[in-house]
Amino acid sequence: MTLWVGTSWKMTKTLAEARTWATGLRDHLDGWAPEGVQPFVIPSFTATTTVREVLGEDSPVLLGVQNAHWEDAGAWTGEVSVAQAADAGAQIVESGHSERREHFGETVETTRLKVAAALRHGLTPLLCIGESLEVKDAGGSADFILEQAAGALEGLDVEQLAQVVIAYEPIWAIGEHGRPATVAELVEPFAALGEAYTERVAGLLYGGSVNLDNAADLLGIDHVTGLFVGRTAWELPGYLELLRIAEAHAAA
Repeated sequence: MTLWVGTSWKMTKTLAEARTWATGLRDHLDGWAPEGVQPFVIPSFTATTTVREVLGEDSPVLLGVQNAHWEDAGAWTGEVSVAQAADAGAQIVESGHSERREHFGETVETTRLKVAAALRHGLTPLLCIGESLEVKDAGGSADFILEQAAGALEGLDVEQLAQVVIAYEPIWAIGEHGRPATVAELVEPFAALGEAYTERVAGLLYGGSVNLDNAADLLGIDHVTGLFVGRTAWELPGYLELLRIAEAHAAA
């Protein structure tokens, strides 16, 4: 089993900061390839080509983008297509993040179109799903995230679905003001996701206030096959330690 460990930088890092982070990661991985772990990084669009150039074409680290349009080209001012993202070196396309849904009107339908576009161009769709605190408190977490996932993955055949990575990120647990989820709170959602998607998708990741203190426990939850990390991984030492934690878990 491969454990995915990645980070999205959101709207952070200048080109110089991105280059420094990527250079440090490249140099560390030159003498150490974490066994059983698939690293990935999703910078801002402006840093995509810089990170790709620093890491190199043969890097074990997959490179992603945080969003991409479903059309290959056209009059979509301010948008970037999956084809353009691939041309810049991207291998992963993130879709459906709760911030995209809340602030930019991304829906289940547009997420489905973006997942399909990523697959059409041979890239890995990273589908983000997650419920609000209100849904959680009402006891509807599992049903809600299963519905989100099913809508975004509708119409995919077995081979296409096998290329998808799903990241469960409960809205109440992400961001600067998020509350770290307990293992007990995550057992039921991942049981539901596991029943629906284990061995059918490339990975089932958890994201939401992941840190060095809880990473090992999160990886120990049934059906979790990776971590999608924010602030803890924005500084390179934190990301490297997460890779070590995942490597130790994969070897256990």
